Amino acid sequence: MAAEKDLVIAEGGGKKKWIIIGAAVLVVVLAVAGFFMFSGGSSTAEADGASQTSAGSDQAAGAVEAKGSALYVPLPKPFVFNVPGASRDRMVQIKVQLLVRGDNNHTLAMRHIPLIEGALLETFSSSNADELVTVAGRDALKNKALSDLQQAMIEVVGSVVVDEVLFTGFVMQ
Repeated sequence: MAAEKDLVIAEGGGKKKWIIIGAAVLVVVLAVAGFFMFSGGSSTAEADGASQTSAGSDQAAGAVEAKGSALYVPLPKPFVFNVPGASRDRMVQIKVQLLVRGDNNHTLAMRHIPLIEGALLETFSSSNADELVTVAGRDALKNKALSDLQQAMIEVVGSVVVDEVLFTGFVMQ
C-alpha cells in the first residue's frame, strides 16, 4: 500500500515537471521574440534599401556615406556662467551636444573636449542677458559658438571637426 502512494505522487510530480518546463520554454520564446521586435529590425531596413533603385536615391546615399554619418558628442558637464544684463546680471546654464560627421571627427572631438569646452565657455561668457532672452539672440549665440569653435579646431587639428552646436538645455535665471 505504501508503494501505491509513492507511485501516485511520482505521477503527479511528472506532470508538474512538464508544466514547469513548458512554462520555462514559453518564457524563453517570448524573451527571444521581444528581443527581435525591439532591437530595431535591421532586416526591414535592408529590404527597404534594396527596393530603392532610383538613381537619385543612390546618389544621395553615396553623398551621405562620403561625408560620413552624423554622430553626436555630448559634453560631459553643462556650462554655468553669469552674463550682464541691463537691469541685473543673470545666471545661465546651457547643455551642449556637438554634431560631427564620421568616426574620425567623432574621435577628434572626443580627444579635444577641453579645447571645445574652453572655446564655448569663452563665447558664452561674452554674451549679454538681454540678447539671450530672445530666440534670435540664442540662435546668434549658437552660430557664434559654432564659428569660434570651428576656428579653434582648425588651429589645433587643421580641419573643421564640428558641423553644428546644439543646445539641448537652456536655463536663464
